[in-house]
Order: sequence, then C-alpha cells, then structure tokens
Amino acid sequence: MKVFKLPDLGEGLPDAEIVEWLVNEGDEVTLDEPLVSMETAKAVVEVPSPFSGRVVKFHGQAGDVIKTGAPLAEFEVPGEADDEPAAPEPTEPESASGPADGEGSTEIEPTTVDGATDRESQTEGDSGTVVGNVRAGNEVLRERATQVGGVKVTPAVRALARKLRVDLAQVHPTGAEGVVTAGDVRQAAEAGTAPAGVPGPTPSPARPRSDGAEPQPRSRAQTAPPSGEWEPVRGTRRTMARVMSEAHRSIVPTTLMDDADIQAWRPGEDITARLIRGLLAGARIEPGLNAWFDGDNGVRMVHKNMHVGMAVDTADGLFVAALRNVNQADRQQLRSEIDRLRDNAANRSIPPEDLKDYTIILSNFGKFAGRYATPVITPPCVAIVAAGTLRHEVVPVLGGLEVHRMIPLSLTFDHRACTGGEAARFLKAMLDDLALPE
Repeated sequence: MKVFKLPDLGEGLPDAEIVEWLVNEGDEVTLDEPLVSMETAKAVVEVPSPFSGRVVKFHGQAGDVIKTGAPLAEFEVPGEADDEPAAPEPTEPESASGPADGEGSTEIEPTTVDGATDRESQTEGDSGTVVGNVRAGNEVLRERATQVGGVKVTPAVRALARKLRVDLAQVHPTGAEGVVTAGDVRQAAEAGTAPAGVPGPTPSPARPRSDGAEPQPRSRAQTAPPSGEWEPVRGTRRTMARVMSEAHRSIVPTTLMDDADIQAWRPGEDITARLIRGLLAGARIEPGLNAWFDGDNGVRMVHKNMHVGMAVDTADGLFVAALRNVNQADRQQLRSEIDRLRDNAANRSIPPEDLKDYTIILSNFGKFAGRYATPVITPPCVAIVAAGTLRHEVVPVLGGLEVHRMIPLSLTFDHRACTGGEAARFLKAMLDDLALPE
C-alpha cells in the first residue's frame, strides 16, 4: 500500500481544503492523472496522482482541511513495496490509582461504533483528526476518555459532536462509567434533543437603588438568544483570516491620510491605472516603500521593479493578485493585465503564481463606499495604499472658491521599515502625480 501525503501546494502553506475528488475510491488511475481539487493560498489547484494504480482510500472528503504532510489518499500500486505509516508505540498501562493527568480520565475497551459497517464508518464517522474521516475500520482502540465540562468523552466522539453540532452537556451517556459514546451523539443529532448553541450573556445583578427600594430584576427579554448558527470558515476566508492574524502579530502599522485633487483629469480617465502610476511616482522619491522587510532576521530588500498586489473583492473573500513589472508597462498593457486578473479572480481560475511576490499593495475600496481607511499590510511588504470614494469638494483658488474632484488616499506603512518622513514624502509624490492632467 502506498500512502500519498499532501505536498506543500505553495510556499510553506500549513494546510489545504478538499474541494472535490476527481476520482472515486476503487478507481484505477494513471501517473499524473488529476486526483483532487484543493483550495489553498486563495486558489483552487488540481493535485495529480503520484502513482499508477488503484485508489484504495481517501483520507478526507469535500470540505475537510488537510495538513501539509498528512495522509491524503492510499493507493495499491502493482509491484511496489508498501509505504504505510509506522505503527504507534504502545502506551504504558496506568496504575490502579488512576491517571497521572487529566481529571476523570478512563480507558475504553475496544468497541464498535453503533454496529456500523466499515463502509458506514468511513462515510459517517469521524476519527477526531483534522483530516476528516480516516478510520480504517469500525473499531476504536483503547481511546482515553477525559472529562470536559463535566462530560466524559473521547477525542473522536468530541470531534463527532462538533461535526454534528451536538451539545455534549445535553447528551445522555450510555457508555461504561458514564462515557458519552458515538451512538449517543448520533442519536441526539437525529432526535434534535441536544442542539449546540451559543449561550447568551448572563444577566448582571440589579444594582441597589439609592432610595433604598428593592432593586428590580432585569427582564429576560433584555438578553436575546442567539439568532444564527456557527459555521466553519473555509476556503478563501480561512486563508484570509490566517494571513490577517499573522500580519497583526508581526507588523507595526501607521497610517497617513490625505486627498488627491484630480480636477485636471480628462473625462473617462482610468482611475486604477493612474493610481498605479502614482505608486511609481512615490517609489521614485522614496524607493524604501516598494520593499520587503524581514523583522526576524533584521534585513530589508528594496525592489528595482514594482509588482503591485491589487486587492480584488469577490463573494468568496478577498484576493490579492500581482500586477507584474508595472514600471515597464504602458497604459494599454496595464489595463489588459488588470482586466485579466479581475476576471480570473471572479472565475476562481487565477493561477497560484499570480497570488504572491507583490512588492506593494493597492486597494480601491472606494468603488463601494468609504473615505479613509487603515488598510492591513501583508508581510513581507511594507506599504499599502487605499483609495476611497471620489467626491466633490470646495477648495480655495486664488482668493476664490471652486468645486474640485478629490480622491482620498490612506497610506499604511510598517514603521519598523520606514520612517514617518519617508512615508509622507511618498504620499506627497503620489498626490503631485495624481494632480497632473496626463
């Protein structure tokens, strides 16, 4: 048996999500035949089969998140030696006085799960791992039950409860020594007797009244129950959440804001193209904002070419696609590349190489709403410029007043890599360039 482990589908990405299996268990496949679609780094990638042979088992179904390096599928390859994971080392039996750690821990003897067949356990059960359904049979071998919130339960059954949205505290246990079994969880899920929910806020005690009268208890109507359901964050939004968390932990952001006077623009001017030209103008004055910074190693790379990470909003989440070598492109080439990246993002067909290695970021959120913002930089970049909604504003001109078109700009920079003066000069160069008619 050959075990295929999920390879790194990007640059150090920790996991990927199964979108769709392109073959079935039991199918004969050939080397490099498309095997599965995986979503990672905000792109959907087809993973080819690494072997020619028969697909024996999937380690996960659509929607499951697979860790990089974890088993993805097993193959039966003619003439090849088995490549199965090593068996775990046996654990030492616990003393009669009880476990050394974990309150109320007990041992469960080998048991079947609800008497399900091997096939049923693969499609309905959950072994409690992040890769989804990985049980080889219908037997759970000496899993330790621990007490969580006063409920004795094994990790596998706890994962099953999360999957079926069952509140373990409301499940009647039927296992030995009061342990909740998988059958208990499934029965509660089918009967709907233990739905998982989010507890509402606990009413605070009424404060004593200054006049000495008895305080009145708060009305139960003041603590509204939750009106929605928890759902897993998957795909693009999961990646976005991880990237934003990493950015928040590692960057020291500061934001400058100002307005660009674009009254001199000709009608029909390409706003995105002009903003990109403004980025180039800023980088000519202060190239240190078109750069990468590695705070862990204390090094910086100032780029000679500019690759603009263009934020693209979609129903699935935010994509940041790279416009390559904008310093070498004319206006027509730039517009053609912008359209290509936007179409690819909308169709979820953007290649992974277009989602990385940008040197500065541009967000045109103003096409929807909003004047100023504090946009988030994704490392290793050190700067992002966000353009707000165009508006008309009264400005003084030669002692009089005129109404001009304005674009609000917000520049967030990593203060570890750039000074406030550098950022201000960069922004001033952008404003000056955007004020030009051509």
